[in-house]
Amino acid sequence: MATFLYTPEPDEQITMIAPAGEHWSLEELQVLVGGYVEVVRTIDGRFMVINELGKVVVPHLPLNKQATRIYQHGRVDPILGPAVVVDSREELDGPEESEG
Repeated sequence: MATFLYTPEPDEQITMIAPAGEHWSLEELQVLVGGYVEVVRTIDGRFMVINELGKVVVPHLPLNKQATRIYQHGRVDPILGPAVVVDSREELDGPEESEG
């Protein structure tokens, strides 16, 4: 389960979402954030998946005030566009696979 923070006009929205499988796939996350992904930390130690351009001022991504508030460096580095917040890195990567 994850929290999806997105910014449709005129109001920001929060929705609980779940991956299609046991863990989030890269493709699912790319669709949700609208492009290549970057993973950043939140102030409470969770993981936030954003568009890799979500920390760069570009015209087509709106300011995400909710994501910026919980982003570890939000006071000086805003988040733009949608964000997916998960509690653990394992939700993104899945369990470590053993070699051999």
